[in-house]
Amino acid sequence: MMKLLIVDDDKDFREVLATKFTASGFEVTGAGDGEEGVAKAKEILPDLILMDVKMPKLDGVGAMLKLREDPKTKNIKVVLLTAYGDPQPEIYKNDQRFAQELGALEYLLKTQDLEDIVTKAKEFLQSNR
Repeated sequence: MMKLLIVDDDKDFREVLATKFTASGFEVTGAGDGEEGVAKAKEILPDLILMDVKMPKLDGVGAMLKLREDPKTKNIKVVLLTAYGDPQPEIYKNDQRFAQELGALEYLLKTQDLEDIVTKAKEFLQSNR
């Protein structure tokens, strides 16, 4: 069973996503901010982390950079999630490229169909990226 860590300060979104992934066969753990997410990642060593970009205490980018500094967590696959999709596709593409340069596999909009997010997560876990 694949282990998934969902790091998001929006408890309702985290629970909806957790329910969706649990139904798809994942073992899901949640965290409410970047600091808690880094601590849980070190504890459970998930196969994949879905992390919100904008959070209190430590944002998603900061948390991802902390994970990359630790030999134990540096190779965990991370997908950044955002509620703030720019309506201009070229700006969204730049944000996506920036996230990937920092080491994220992808930069997805929370407004995407949840089934889409599950499908992409499974694809990321099967790929060697």
